[in-house]
Amino acid sequence: MTKRLGIIGAGGHGKVAADVAQRCGWNEVVFFDDRAEAGPFEHAHWQVVDHPGEIESYRCNAIFVAIGNAMARQQWCERVAGLALPLASLIDTGAIVSKYAQIEPGVLIAAGAVINVDSQIRRGAIVNTRASVDHDCIVGAYSHICPATALAGGVIVGERSWIGIGSQVKQSVTIGSDVMVGAGSTVLSDIPDSVTVVGTPARQI
Repeated sequence: MTKRLGIIGAGGHGKVAADVAQRCGWNEVVFFDDRAEAGPFEHAHWQVVDHPGEIESYRCNAIFVAIGNAMARQQWCERVAGLALPLASLIDTGAIVSKYAQIEPGVLIAAGAVINVDSQIRRGAIVNTRASVDHDCIVGAYSHICPATALAGGVIVGERSWIGIGSQVKQSVTIGSDVMVGAGSTVLSDIPDSVTVVGTPARQI
């Protein structure tokens, strides 16, 4: 039986999502991207069949939104919710995810990631390659835990936040919504909404 996944967004994140999808058993992957308004085109190893407004014409079993920008990803996930199609989550076969973790729709968990017991990964979030999310963490909707980042136990990340590659977050710290944590930072204390922090220890700039 053919399982067809439609992916919105044919950029680098989309390529990773398609690769994960195939390891998860999706035997057909098609892309939708605004660039296809001029006609279908080949993208990496997959076909970009149309622009996102035509998703319903392609009889996909589910949709995944692979747009890196958090606000745009949220907008598209909300639009997909209005269609008669489920929003897929993609969990790489090389990830370790506790059976007691909660994974909401639209999530990508990449190869080598670890999600420990009683953590929650909210709608549309990304836990990227080799990132670790320890026990009792909450990763807010549409946030991105970048490659090789480590969240210690009980960390809370708000919505649409970006925790940069190689960052470390101390246990029980709360990071607000719409926050950017610079690459390689060490977060030792709570961070309010809508700020950028960098360094060790991380400080607002």
